[in-house]
Amino acid sequence: MNSLRDSSGQGARPVLSWSGHAKATLSLGIPLIGAQLAQIAINVTDTIMIGWLGATELAAGVLATQAFFLLFIFGSGFSLAVMPLAAQANGSGDVRGVRRSVRMGLWLALAYAATVMPILWMTESILLAAGQDPDIAALAGDYIRVAQWAMLPAILIMVFRSYLSALERAQVVLWATLAGTLANILLNYMFIFGNFGAPRMGIVGAAVASLGTTSVTCVALLIYSVSKEQLRRYELLVRFWRPDWQALSELLRLGWPIGATILAEVGLFAGAAIMIGWIGTIELAAHGIALQLAGIAFMLPLGLSSAATVRVGNAFGRGDWLGLSRAGTVSIVLVVLVTLATAILFWAVPEPLVGLFLDENNPDARNVMLNAIPLLAVAATFQLVDGLQVIGAGLLRGLKDTKIPMLFAVFSYWAVGMTLAYIFAFPMGFGATGVWWGLATGLAFASVLMIWRYLMRDSIGLVGKHTD
Repeated sequence: MNSLRDSSGQGARPVLSWSGHAKATLSLGIPLIGAQLAQIAINVTDTIMIGWLGATELAAGVLATQAFFLLFIFGSGFSLAVMPLAAQANGSGDVRGVRRSVRMGLWLALAYAATVMPILWMTESILLAAGQDPDIAALAGDYIRVAQWAMLPAILIMVFRSYLSALERAQVVLWATLAGTLANILLNYMFIFGNFGAPRMGIVGAAVASLGTTSVTCVALLIYSVSKEQLRRYELLVRFWRPDWQALSELLRLGWPIGATILAEVGLFAGAAIMIGWIGTIELAAHGIALQLAGIAFMLPLGLSSAATVRVGNAFGRGDWLGLSRAGTVSIVLVVLVTLATAILFWAVPEPLVGLFLDENNPDARNVMLNAIPLLAVAATFQLVDGLQVIGAGLLRGLKDTKIPMLFAVFSYWAVGMTLAYIFAFPMGFGATGVWWGLATGLAFASVLMIWRYLMRDSIGLVGKHTD
């Protein structure tokens, strides 16, 4: 195997081959993909079981979960900022640097949850002001008043996931999330429909299940992080009350653009839900199903994006520019292959996929099916660009580059995507399908800009000069 001198000029390190980079990326990425799929399975389970109650309940569930997710995803930006900081510190052997970033990430999680919970409490009023049906808004409000308490454990989970991923311990994240998914299915079955002696709570039962699931998963990851022998040296909770203003400042500097970047995309889909809600309840229910399927497919490139952040961050911390370049290229190739596979699946078998979310005995089921299939066809066309934009953002995040990607995201999703979604849907008369074509265009713009910036990393000064 070839070797290169490290950036300090002392010793030699092995040069990893292309196949070696692919294996390393998949070794980290597959558990992260599994964890992402298990996480979204909680939302999918909620959508499926709420959908069995009827189209009105499903439409309310779509709006409620989007409201929760909108605030959660911005807060998760601070948690995700832990990943590149911890990865770079780990790459350079800086134990204290890992501890500082994680501890202040936990601080920010506590502060953020306390800030946004009052906003969630007003979900019903916000939806009414946005022109939604009063009955749907009321059901969504009932759901969110329970689900809002899950915000704190949900954000804390993201901190622990970033920490463990940065140390390349993604397997425990996968197993904890899988256990949570199974628990959520059981709790949904109990509390939505009143099985096993539990009260029948309808849509609120799904919120109770989500709260229980996130709380248990959070506690499990906390116990592992502080009790595992190999992790004790990081001392995450020792003098937890002691502030580290420098680390906190760096997390804030990196985290808010990450949150804003993800929020711009999630907000695009939430805005789409609002617009489709103006069209009708059936169309909104169809949008919710297509969005769930697209979201499941998105977990594949999203998991690889997190792996890319860690791999690039570790290489950056070591000053390994050749390894950084190869890790990035391999990540992009893997995402292209994965997204093309999911696009083919959406095109080939849309009806069975949509049918998973519907009770054929429900009188609205056929109409929802007919409206959802065209949306899934549009989703198939934007799988590739959606994957490229998220892997581009992940690679740039590994270089601690977050502000310019945020501006790219805001421009692409809102100036381009949301504007065209409205034009296609209403002035041009394409309805819900037009909204989705607007989304696809915004994602395409973002993918070009993100990948271009990553490829230009040397000339714009994001990394050091090559010495290999």
